[in-house]
Amino acid sequence: MGSPRTLLNSMEHEANRVARYLLTAVILMFSVHAQTAQRPTILGLAHVAFQVSDLDRTELFYGSILGYEEPFSLTDSAGKTTTAFVKVNDLQYVELFQGDAQTQGQLDHFALYTDDLTAMRAYLQSLGMYIAKDTHKGRIGNPFLTIRDPDGHFVEILQYSSTSLTGQSQGKSMPAGRVSDHIRHVGIVVSSVDSAMRFYRDALGFREFSRGGGASGQPGWIDLRTPDGSDYIELIPLSGKPSPANSKAQNHFGLASSDVRKTVATLQTQGISGSLNSSITVQSGDGLPTRANIFDPDGARIEIMEPLPSGAPVVERAAHKQ
Repeated sequence: MGSPRTLLNSMEHEANRVARYLLTAVILMFSVHAQTAQRPTILGLAHVAFQVSDLDRTELFYGSILGYEEPFSLTDSAGKTTTAFVKVNDLQYVELFQGDAQTQGQLDHFALYTDDLTAMRAYLQSLGMYIAKDTHKGRIGNPFLTIRDPDGHFVEILQYSSTSLTGQSQGKSMPAGRVSDHIRHVGIVVSSVDSAMRFYRDALGFREFSRGGGASGQPGWIDLRTPDGSDYIELIPLSGKPSPANSKAQNHFGLASSDVRKTVATLQTQGISGSLNSSITVQSGDGLPTRANIFDPDGARIEIMEPLPSGAPVVERAAHKQ
């Protein structure tokens, strides 16, 4: 007979195997059902949320360096800011949560928005999808619910309310000098392309329009556009459980720019690039739009990128996008 530790490991292995089997079965069930069910609209990306080690320092990065404003924030009972809301446009924000040494720079969640959250909830339930946090009104005033994808990423789906803090800030806090006025995509690490595609493409209705080659014939990334908008999710396949460093480097979001070289030149002219964690390198070629990466004080990656072709068919590209 094996040691108690060996037996425990064996039991844990079997439990994980059964859990993976059940998850696969559920995903297959709702992906088939989704083909005939009427899915409510998913209009685009509402926000991306990151854990930060020093909220004041990261707020300064988004404000003084990238030119954004914060129309509102959340505080604890002592009046200390716990969550900052960086406004990119009337429908998109970057949320910053005070984290710790283990979570600094890590993507906490991202959010999509719809115009009928009640119908969306009913649709998700009809698929048998687990709702991690049911519909409720957040402190900002917008109702939302939370689901989890096969890799454990939290995905909020919200409906904007005109009486919420976001509604009250319409048309405000959008300085002309901000580095970008649109969050175009969010990139997330996935361990299984098939499971992720069944979740985002088959169940939620995202549409693949581009992918690039990685190692051993596997895709390096897959771009999926929101069903009823132009924003997209970038799936980044990585085998096994990613390390915190890999998660920080690969889980990212992309800001749109019509001219990346001009945007980078502006940052450099203003002397801002010297305040960043690393120099800004403009990348081009390999069949990809011109792009550049900048990093927040915790090393979270922000990609500034020129537009992908609108409405283009699925394109297979050779180079891995970094």
